[in-house]
Amino acid sequence: MTDGHDFRPTARRGVRLTTAELVRWSGEAGGLPRVVEPRAEGVNLAAWAEGQRALVESELARHGALLFRGFGVDTVEKFERFIEATSGGALAYHERSSPRSRVGGNIYTSTDYPPEQAIFLHCEQSYNLVFPAKIYFLCLTPAASGGETPVADTRRVYASLRPDVRRRFAEQGYVYARNFGDGFGLPWQTAFQTESRGEVEDYCRRHRIEFEWKPGGRLRTRQRRPAVARHPATGEPVWFNHAAFFHVSTLEAAVRERLLAELGEEDLPNNTFYGDGSPIEPEVAEHLRQAYLREKTSFPWQRFDILMLDNMLVAHGREPFVGPRLVTAGMADQRHWDDVRLPATGPDH
Repeated sequence: MTDGHDFRPTARRGVRLTTAELVRWSGEAGGLPRVVEPRAEGVNLAAWAEGQRALVESELARHGALLFRGFGVDTVEKFERFIEATSGGALAYHERSSPRSRVGGNIYTSTDYPPEQAIFLHCEQSYNLVFPAKIYFLCLTPAASGGETPVADTRRVYASLRPDVRRRFAEQGYVYARNFGDGFGLPWQTAFQTESRGEVEDYCRRHRIEFEWKPGGRLRTRQRRPAVARHPATGEPVWFNHAAFFHVSTLEAAVRERLLAELGEEDLPNNTFYGDGSPIEPEVAEHLRQAYLREKTSFPWQRFDILMLDNMLVAHGREPFVGPRLVTAGMADQRHWDDVRLPATGPDH
């Protein structure tokens, strides 16, 4: 029985596979990601996933990262159908910090950063008051060399931090400061998807973002966010923030020196601070980066791979690459920080 779904498995030697048997799971050892592959030809991934949504959710909460390989999802439309089958549907990209291009519906390029640049590990839009609980990637064209999407378990990142560092961020959170219109980074019109100052101000008020208009139509914002969350399904504490990602010391040395020389620290496109506004020491920022790197793992993309991440449990990044590469991305299932905030009297108190 297929319950009305067109799974279309190819029967061999008269054996008819049940819905549960249509795929093979691997990666029980705890490595990321867990791999899901078809046991038969022609399995319709979206239809299968819709019928097995509870299983997919359970495995995602356990592992944090699922790699669907060999299902022939070769178009953005099929990719979006898979997202709809495993979530509430793909979300629009709001409060942007990365250059992306729409490729169809609410599907975007994963990033338009130059190929020679690495992108450090992070959880998508953790700085937003409302953020996506899931993020998906579809590889349509793997790079000739490089271009992996490394991942890291944020539960393990959190556990590996020094207790004093963990405690301070748990108590204070962190501040994400942005400057728009100084010739670097995204313009505010792109970040907020509007030409209206009034709409920007309204968005900032509703999302607890302090804002200041500078001469020449430039904009400065500051938003204080928690650094540690409790995952709603597993109850585990996770390191969920952009404190290391946007810290000035994470920039490549040549880029950092140029920006500091031209703009000064106050007008940098992005920077982070402790929640009380004091600077994050360079050695602490390095400690945070090393915690991610210790947990970092990667795999080579294959054509039509789909990587599904629990955005709170697993951070992701991008390696430099050579040759054409097209990896598209979709986000799903909004979650509010107020629903996952870890109290200051958490595990370290």
